[in-house]
Amino acid sequence: MRRASETPLLKSLAKQYNTRVITPAQQKLLDAAASIRQDPQDTESAFMARQLVQCTLPHTNPGNVPAWTRRNGNLALAIKAGSDIEGKTFGYPYGTLPRLLLFWMNTQAVKTKSRHLELGHNLSSFMRALDLDPSRGGVRSDAKRLKDQMERLFRSTISFQVNTEEPHRHGKSWLDMQVAPEGEFWWDPKRPEQGVLWGSWIELGERFFQAITASPVPVDTRALRALKKSPLALDLYALSAYKAFMANKNGGQFIPWDGLLQQLGADYDPKRIDKFKTKVKITLRKVATVFPAGLKHEWHRNGLTFMPGTSLPVDIRERASEGLSIANR
Repeated sequence: MRRASETPLLKSLAKQYNTRVITPAQQKLLDAAASIRQDPQDTESAFMARQLVQCTLPHTNPGNVPAWTRRNGNLALAIKAGSDIEGKTFGYPYGTLPRLLLFWMNTQAVKTKSRHLELGHNLSSFMRALDLDPSRGGVRSDAKRLKDQMERLFRSTISFQVNTEEPHRHGKSWLDMQVAPEGEFWWDPKRPEQGVLWGSWIELGERFFQAITASPVPVDTRALRALKKSPLALDLYALSAYKAFMANKNGGQFIPWDGLLQQLGADYDPKRIDKFKTKVKITLRKVATVFPAGLKHEWHRNGLTFMPGTSLPVDIRERASEGLSIANR
């Protein structure tokens, strides 16, 4: 435990915790918030595919199930676990690490405009920027968990399906995408617990590459670093960035509680939605602190509305030269 800094900005941010003594985790969040608010554009931007903001990955291991699905209105996301040549399944990507990997993959694909991604220096630098160490060994090390989640994510198949109902006909469209159908992994056989990324690479599937680079949502790596221990916080941060942009463009963006429950990767009992509401409110309070001037939103008995006027994590106008946009969906 330690006391928050007495600077006016940190002092005002710390008031939300209703205590003068805060935890180290809260201090890190406040430090990130102060950095972002003092210099909003001093950041290395990261990106997340719009579809993976609207429907997210599992928060916990789904176990041995045929497929894992999430829905957002008429949009559905499904993930199927990949397997090796002998038929042994890698399992499903879940938790914070595959989310951070997706931020990295999306960012590299946008910046390089290439499906071929080297996993060595670029990925190591990104993980270290998030205070993770991809070189340290051990059973519960960042390297061990990273290698496991890389195989789960890269070898999986992600599918999107849109169901359409019109007065005289019903229809559906779908897109099945293998994340990385080609790649190489290298490691040290004398120290198999320690990840060695040098010389490792993946080739993103063409459809997956097109999907994640078409309309990416820009975010701030400083915020990712502050929120990286919570998959719910990462989901709500990316969703808030997207919804804030849409609210500024088209007016308030309302999400009903049951809709939010369906699209997020958390497995909450729909019959106990009050527990889910409480968790979202607590987490969104943390998320709001890492927006440049806070996050304008309103709570309702039946849902949540993102309001116009929020300063976005990354200035979209500055990204126009990179051909980036957020689709109006």
